[in-house]
Amino acid sequence: MAVVSKKTPIPEKVKIRTALLSVSDKSGIVDLAKALSALGVRLLSTGGTHKEIAKAGLEVTDVSEVTGFPEIMDGRVKTLHPNVHGGLLAIRDDQDHVAAMKEHGIDAIDLAVINLYPFEQVRAAGGDYPTTVENIDIGGPAMIRASAKNHAYVTTITDPSDYAELLEALQADEGQTSYALRQRFAAKAFARTAAYDAMISNWFADALMIDTPAYRVVGGALKEKMRYGENPHQSAAFYVNGDQRPGVATAELLQGKQLSYNNINDTDAAYELVAEFLPENAPACAIIKHANPCGVATGSSLVEAYKRALACDSVSAFGGIVALNQTLDAATAEEIVKLFTEVIIAPEIDDAARAIIAKKPNLRLLRVGALPDPRAAGLTAKTVSGGLLVQSRDNAVVEDLDLKVVTKRAPTETELEDMKFAFKIAKHVKSNAVIYAKGGQTAGIGAGQMSRVDSARIAAMKAEDAAKALGLPEPLTKGSAVASEAFYPFADGLLAAIAAGATAVIQPGGSMRDEEVIAAADEHGVAMVFTGVRHFRH
Repeated sequence: MAVVSKKTPIPEKVKIRTALLSVSDKSGIVDLAKALSALGVRLLSTGGTHKEIAKAGLEVTDVSEVTGFPEIMDGRVKTLHPNVHGGLLAIRDDQDHVAAMKEHGIDAIDLAVINLYPFEQVRAAGGDYPTTVENIDIGGPAMIRASAKNHAYVTTITDPSDYAELLEALQADEGQTSYALRQRFAAKAFARTAAYDAMISNWFADALMIDTPAYRVVGGALKEKMRYGENPHQSAAFYVNGDQRPGVATAELLQGKQLSYNNINDTDAAYELVAEFLPENAPACAIIKHANPCGVATGSSLVEAYKRALACDSVSAFGGIVALNQTLDAATAEEIVKLFTEVIIAPEIDDAARAIIAKKPNLRLLRVGALPDPRAAGLTAKTVSGGLLVQSRDNAVVEDLDLKVVTKRAPTETELEDMKFAFKIAKHVKSNAVIYAKGGQTAGIGAGQMSRVDSARIAAMKAEDAAKALGLPEPLTKGSAVASEAFYPFADGLLAAIAAGATAVIQPGGSMRDEEVIAAADEHGVAMVFTGVRHFRH
């Protein structure tokens, strides 16, 4: 038999006689209070919550009457008192606890409805340091943890979305809650305070510029449970952490089925890539498959950008993700629906485009409202056995880099633009990555190979296949610029790119054999630029 302590059995059912209501988010609280009052529950409350309930004409006791102490210090101190925490923590079947309650005049509290100061919202809105600190809740988490610990006797509610379930349980069982229900709400309560504290600790690390805090916590709120994970035998869910960076987590799903685990991963990769291209400079499109781009392009119009991106590898684009940097219009929508596509994501979608996409009801359409800033700071995390790898986001942008010409021949203006275009994409391709680009269009992409030579050859092979499919006399790699996300350790990778027709190369540099690689470029009359920045992506 389960016990609380000292061999005290856990009661299966607990009658709710007294409830403490203290909420920052007051949505639904008056209706809840009315329903509890109708069940004969005594109501205790604090501050603004007390005012809302009293205004509704309900009988409610202010916590200051329970504590015998007024709310002080601008509300910082009101519930941190033995009469509150004793009422939440007392084990009702323990005679020593019962005696202490009687001696000190402490009444039991059976239901705690608590939600927290809006720290997450204040932080997301860019609140200044004093305002953000003031929105760190102290009393709320203390009461939540106290009541959740004592879930053998106390029901803890931290989310307005749970009010309906609570009331349904009370109305179905003569005002009682089951132990299983109290357990489940307690688990959610501890998860809520853990995520809240994680947000606070990470904010402090950011505010104080502590790159490696002694403890790093990752927290999130459940956005949706998924049918399965990366594979059907894996369970999965999508959590959001309060970061307001525009993207798949903040997007509005306008139509289509629920996004899968892989959809979310690939859509995030697609939108982060297309955001490298400022919409005021040119329309841009990125088509992603398995988190790697199979085509990226700019154009004079969005539909042209899409067609040029698709031309790079129309075979791989089947069932892919399309990301756009401008408002999706009818002409572009008409082209996209010609090929099976899993997801379209764009800052905005016009009405004509929505009508066209609506004819494909399973096609997921996401509206974000804005593009993420590729220069913005932030963190990324990855789990490993027994730990967590955390790093700052790769926010290096090629326009900000000090490009150094290292060959005898400098690139032409056109080659330089192609180099920059290719290097932007290399940042978002799995290593080893080799990208050929020409005229604002990917000519070939080689991704995720163990050898950089193989990446160069695969990209060239795809370019040849695309040329045949389009009826072109030669692949676009002829006269292209090639980008490598990391240095060439030997000249062989460069020679493979030159064999494919590249005339200009952009790479980080920094190899022990840089001189050998530069000499190979000079021998073939190829222009080469070093960026000094690597873009490994694993």
